[in-house]
Amino acid sequence: MNTLSISPQQSRFAGVCYLVIILCGVGSEVALRGPLIDFGSAEQTMQAINAEHMRFRLSIMADVVMALADAALAVLLFLMFRSVSAGLALGALVFRLLQSGLIAAGLLNLQAALFFDDAEHALSFMALHAYGYDLGLIFFAVNCFLTAVLIVRSGFVPRFLGIGIGLSGVVYLTGSVLRFVAPDMHGFIAPAYVLPLIAETAFCLWLLVLPRQSRRTATA
Repeated sequence: MNTLSISPQQSRFAGVCYLVIILCGVGSEVALRGPLIDFGSAEQTMQAINAEHMRFRLSIMADVVMALADAALAVLLFLMFRSVSAGLALGALVFRLLQSGLIAAGLLNLQAALFFDDAEHALSFMALHAYGYDLGLIFFAVNCFLTAVLIVRSGFVPRFLGIGIGLSGVVYLTGSVLRFVAPDMHGFIAPAYVLPLIAETAFCLWLLVLPRQSRRTATA
């Protein structure tokens, strides 16, 4: 029987990091930046950004905070699952850090878009950011598969959370591959991203309110 290898305090901090990732990720894409960008109209996009300049910049900073929290969470989850399988936990750590790095680096494309007066050039950089984000999610999909196996094997995390994280990986991988090989079809999978939101939120809540039984077996 595997035992939880981080303290309840570390688990709660991991939950806080996950909550920050969810709030900043959804907030930047859906609430802040998303309504400003129309890939079908460069002029309309630039008009919207010029009218909401600070909002666009705040969306970039929200993603920076998300990437920082993601890196911290990667380390904490490695510490949590290394007793289950050190190799799988290390692999999950590496792929999650690769995702964080790619998404963070892609933010430079959004910043670069602000330097262009030409709307078409600016929109091209925003499109590059979208592709870079999905490239990062390919690595995150692999992380999801590895994390799902670790959860199912662990015995201290509910198995249904592992199944949800694994299915989330399928959604991320499918959506990202479509972005590169069949971009016109990418929109069809958009509703499926509700599944990762639910699964990751459930895992986040479990980390925040770690069951008492797991707390009794936790070691610092």
